Amino acid sequence: MLAAAAVLAAAVLVFRLRPSDAPPPPTIQRGGQIVASVRAEPRSFNRFVSRDQVTELLTILTQGRLARINRATYELEPWLAEKWESSADGRTHTLHLRSGVTWSDGAPFTSADVLFSFQAVFDGKARSVIASSLTVGGQPIRARAPDPQTVVLTYAAPSGPGLRLLDNLPILPKHKLEAALAGGTFASAWNASTPPADIVGTGPFIVREYQPGQRVVLDRNPRYWRRAEDGSALPYLDRIVLEIIPEQNAELLRLQAGELDLTSSELRPEDYVPVREAEDQGRLRLIELGVGPDADAFWFCLKPEVKGKNPLFAVVQRREFRQAISHAVDRDAFVETVFLGAAVPAWGPVTPGNPQWFWPDVPRYAHDDELAGRLLDDLGLRKRDPSGVRKTAEGVEARFTVLTQRGIGWYERGAAVLRDELMRIGIVLDIVPLEFGALIERLLACDYDAVYYRPLATDLDPAGNLDFWLSSGSAHLWNIGQRTPASEWERRIDTLMLEQAASLDFERRLQQFNLVQQILAENVPVLYFAAPRLYYAHSPRLRGVVPTVQRPPVLWNADRLGVTR
Repeated sequence: MLAAAAVLAAAVLVFRLRPSDAPPPPTIQRGGQIVASVRAEPRSFNRFVSRDQVTELLTILTQGRLARINRATYELEPWLAEKWESSADGRTHTLHLRSGVTWSDGAPFTSADVLFSFQAVFDGKARSVIASSLTVGGQPIRARAPDPQTVVLTYAAPSGPGLRLLDNLPILPKHKLEAALAGGTFASAWNASTPPADIVGTGPFIVREYQPGQRVVLDRNPRYWRRAEDGSALPYLDRIVLEIIPEQNAELLRLQAGELDLTSSELRPEDYVPVREAEDQGRLRLIELGVGPDADAFWFCLKPEVKGKNPLFAVVQRREFRQAISHAVDRDAFVETVFLGAAVPAWGPVTPGNPQWFWPDVPRYAHDDELAGRLLDDLGLRKRDPSGVRKTAEGVEARFTVLTQRGIGWYERGAAVLRDELMRIGIVLDIVPLEFGALIERLLACDYDAVYYRPLATDLDPAGNLDFWLSSGSAHLWNIGQRTPASEWERRIDTLMLEQAASLDFERRLQQFNLVQQILAENVPVLYFAAPRLYYAHSPRLRGVVPTVQRPPVLWNADRLGVTR
């Protein structure tokens, strides 16, 4: 591993960063298709009820938002709403919808669709996973429509992110989904068995075909509203084929062979050298994106409902136990072994890849096996026999099953490194790689001891990710969807996050969020070890590439992509 790290480090020193292509000029040849890879099945075609990355990608390709965050500039852009006015206190926003926009089936898009989408996201029976990210001051955003082209949004309090929150809300068609919402079946609507013709949107592409386990085929939406600078229709492409390739070695081989034009996520560290060679041969183009904004994470299920299933639950609940694990991991060695040196150590969910919100003074846990051992001794987990495995006074071994995603190299290596590191202090980890769908099902049900995975933030502004920070949130990983905060420190984070999200003073928001990061680091419900440096490759025939460190690195701007033929 260290030899491979040295090769990568040497390659990085001579890396020649090529600027991304500018958006295609009006004279670009239209038509053609591109083939991209995804690493898992979509769990749904309805983003309201599923947060997996493939569902999010399909939503970007097929649905529109009132306003979107440009993932290259991070600025808010008008989208289905062409303009808006906001009150001085930041609580009332009047949005004016674009005229002439239709759904892909020809039905007119109006304010009724916007009201329906807000109704659906906050309907308890719909069990929306994005509802908590669309609350302000702890209350849902209220929407009303004075006329078919106008929507007025009212926030319960001022909001630091303001209308950036709308990037979290795809607008769905009332005429297609109203019956499902009324009948209580919205949560299962637009699933894998839904005929593609029933999945309509205002995005650049429409679903033509879904073959489970193989591919999703999307065709150009002939009714797409967005235009190029010369007034001509977008998108440029006729078709996008998403091949489902869970195994990364197979994905790399197909990319090198020209069978894929791009991937929906970054390269593995070990792919850098062969991809660089392919670039030198003119077969691929390589882009260094920078440090990723998300770090790999390791956490235990802390939901009280699992207490009877886990004889070590009382120990796991103690923050000293989690602090001991943090002390046991050598993050510098983790970076070298797991990411072959192409990463930076991490102690929290906000990395240097998010410079506006990154706090370099977040509490850190120095690598110290002796200190880790003393913390575990104090908790009653001691090495009581020659096996070296720690046990409680009742003889229960400190043994945990760790779930991770199968076929993803850095997950499997990272889990193995954690197993070896913790074995030194007497904790046993049994690694169980699962297919993505099975992993997510177990995660949502808290049917696990521990998970090693990389959750992705939907916005670099923490107030756009309240579903992670709030104890009631649907992405509060260690104890999802609490009715009331399970601990005093979570209650404190709830209060601070709601306060900072409601502030219009950026410096005040920053101070409060630094305090949130401190509280999280002290209680370590999630442990972070490394944030990868991201590299991306695509076919040289691809045009219009505007890369971003957030996933999907290129397909976020799919309506501007084209190919040379």
